[in-house]
Amino acid sequence: MKVLVINCGSSSLKYQLIDSQSEEVLAKGLCERIGIEGSSVTHQKAGEGKKTEAVLMKDHTDAVKVVIEKLTDPAEGVIASLKEIDAVGHRIVHGGEKFKGSVVIDDSVLETIAECNDLAPLHNPANLIGIRSCQRVMPGVPMVAVFDTAFHQTMPGKAYLYGLPYEYYEKYKVRRYGFHGTSHDFVSKRVGELLGKDRKDLKIIVCHLGNGASVSAVDHGKSVDTSMGLTPLEGLMMGTRSGDMDPAIVGFIAEKENLTAAEVINICNKNSGVLGLSGISSDFRDLVEAAAAGNDHAQTTLEAYAYRVGKYIGAYAAAMNGVDAIVFTAGIGENNAQVRALISQYTGFLGCEIDLEKNKAAVGVEAVISTPESKVTALVVPTNEELAIARETVRLVNA
Repeated sequence: MKVLVINCGSSSLKYQLIDSQSEEVLAKGLCERIGIEGSSVTHQKAGEGKKTEAVLMKDHTDAVKVVIEKLTDPAEGVIASLKEIDAVGHRIVHGGEKFKGSVVIDDSVLETIAECNDLAPLHNPANLIGIRSCQRVMPGVPMVAVFDTAFHQTMPGKAYLYGLPYEYYEKYKVRRYGFHGTSHDFVSKRVGELLGKDRKDLKIIVCHLGNGASVSAVDHGKSVDTSMGLTPLEGLMMGTRSGDMDPAIVGFIAEKENLTAAEVINICNKNSGVLGLSGISSDFRDLVEAAAAGNDHAQTTLEAYAYRVGKYIGAYAAAMNGVDAIVFTAGIGENNAQVRALISQYTGFLGCEIDLEKNKAAVGVEAVISTPESKVTALVVPTNEELAIARETVRLVNA
């Protein structure tokens, strides 16, 4: 099967066309500034360089049409016609408590996803637009919804409930949901394969460290806790997100700066994290470079970030009453050896010892980075959420 994987944002659309048998990415790309002046598409055929061109895209239906045109173009394309696309897999950010796994999309599924819009107002409406646009352009092609939150639906009440009046959970479903579930699921499965064991026999801590970042405790194949909460703002300090903090800070800053609570939350989401703390950048490469040049503020920011990851690792080792493997993934986790080394300062008490030379060599590749004597295996495993979505799509379409 050839599976088209779609990830829609409010003004963007990422896509990959994947051959499910070889699991090769045949082509991929990004439509940007949809509905905004200056819209463009960047397309890359396997084995070739990226090509970007300005294309008018009034809405997501236009963007899907552009994607199909690129995929079927005689020069840039990889398929002869739309008929070669056997299924479409859609990334959906929030499934609330309604979806505990991926589902084939029908009208009732669309209605239920829309019911979760309040929980992810920036993401779910855009995801729905992407689905409906694909349905208009590709009527009759089976489509599957894969949810960021689904993997974490195995968390017990003691992990997902907040210390708030229970009525807010009953009325509004205020609870911890967690995100990056597709990545945490994919990576923890791969750890089992690399260690020659069934994931159901392991206790794994997954550190998904990108511009958005989260840690999860995967106990015998099930997520039992994760750092993000009702929204992706909770948990680790991230590229631009504050992560954990005293909630009273919102009211305090709102009063001092004459801002609304919503405006402060926006600052916490978009102007905080390592960007806000360092005053330099949300890109860790810039922070590492600045720290190496003697910028104490950049160094303190890196240390603060690593400290928080280390605290979550310790907490989740406690939550599972032990840990067999700690795995790093996503942009920072896969590529930034210095940040991994800083985090490893907090894993020694678990019996997890990092081999610094192996760690330096592990850039964007699968690798064990712990010493042979380490009681806990530390690994780097690149995530592949698009492949995970394609696999789920094939599984459900062929069921």
